[in-house]
Amino acid sequence: MHDEKQPRPEENDPPAESPASAAALPARGEPSFARALWRIAAADVSPGNQVTLFSDGDTTFDAMIALIEGARKSVALEAYILKHDGVGQRFASALTAAAKSGAHVRVLADWVGMRGISRRYLHGLRAGGVDLRVFSPPGFRPWLGLVPRDHRKLLVVDGTAGVTGGIGIGEEWERGLIRKRRSPWRDRCVRIAGPAAADMERAFERMWRRAAGERPSRAARRLRRKPRNSNLDPATAAPALVGIVEGEPWRLRVGRALHLQAAAAERSIWLSSAYFVPSFAEVDALNGAARDGVDVRLLVPGRSDHPWAQSLTRGFYRRLLRNGVRIWEWRGDMMHAKTSIVDGRWIRVGSTDLNPLGVAINYELDAYIEDATCAAAAEEMFLRELDRSHEVRRVPRA
Repeated sequence: MHDEKQPRPEENDPPAESPASAAALPARGEPSFARALWRIAAADVSPGNQVTLFSDGDTTFDAMIALIEGARKSVALEAYILKHDGVGQRFASALTAAAKSGAHVRVLADWVGMRGISRRYLHGLRAGGVDLRVFSPPGFRPWLGLVPRDHRKLLVVDGTAGVTGGIGIGEEWERGLIRKRRSPWRDRCVRIAGPAAADMERAFERMWRRAAGERPSRAARRLRRKPRNSNLDPATAAPALVGIVEGEPWRLRVGRALHLQAAAAERSIWLSSAYFVPSFAEVDALNGAARDGVDVRLLVPGRSDHPWAQSLTRGFYRRLLRNGVRIWEWRGDMMHAKTSIVDGRWIRVGSTDLNPLGVAINYELDAYIEDATCAAAAEEMFLRELDRSHEVRRVPRA
């Protein structure tokens, strides 16, 4: 986020794409952001949040460790990927130190994402005062407990600040995993301080109870409560506006949000997705926006830790390209981010990839943010990533 801005990948791009011009867009006096998130995703929006974006493991891990070290009352860490490597050991030291200082420290890890972790590591966490739960180990349950998974990545400290995004607890975000000449995985996370952190904490509490086998209340399942702040006006509310969207099995919340963004976009939709296998409805939404003059750009990995996923992604290229969607493949070790930026105004940072597992089956968590300054920073990051990517102008050979 603090790097110098790099040249654009295409010299003939229209000047309207500039992040600076996005930051200058006038706020619209419409309470649409908060109302739309509530109606399509059951998410409350809160104003007055401080938001910081990160695009690499080092800065994200530093921010997370700093939060844990400053904890006074509570630490809640939810991790799909949890490893006992150097990064995992660093977190274990910080978590146990916080517990010894009197904070209530809880860690929720997914059984699939933590496969191969040493029992000694887990015993060390518990012996150090950390309350640890494992989400959905195999058992005599529907689908043998293998689906859905808890694919979320979330840290909340004292209910006042948190971090969420796509980064797991592992060394691949520091030094790579796939190539012989390894490079850190590219990703995106966001640190949020303010009232939205309380929504993040409530989201953790719900998954914590699910991991213990508790079912949500009927009122929660059927959405009987009233929204909070649904009439927020972005023209007058204190920035940044943040809504925390919880993806749940068969709710399709992120998919509906993409349709809303595609319908509302006037200038640009820039997406990054590590495992892009969209539904035909999502493809149509992007193609329709591109056909209507919206600058639709998609960034995906050029090399993936799941090659089968990359093959499926490329199967959508022809239909997207011929409708005007522009596609880039990341040249580095792995592009793992799950983001969207719309009109230099709205951004999404989270754990949800645009594929059936992410949109329809797993538990996910995404932060939706309306703030021109933050969106301009996100656009700068995205353009720098395109500089390190290859634009796909025709369908690659199989």
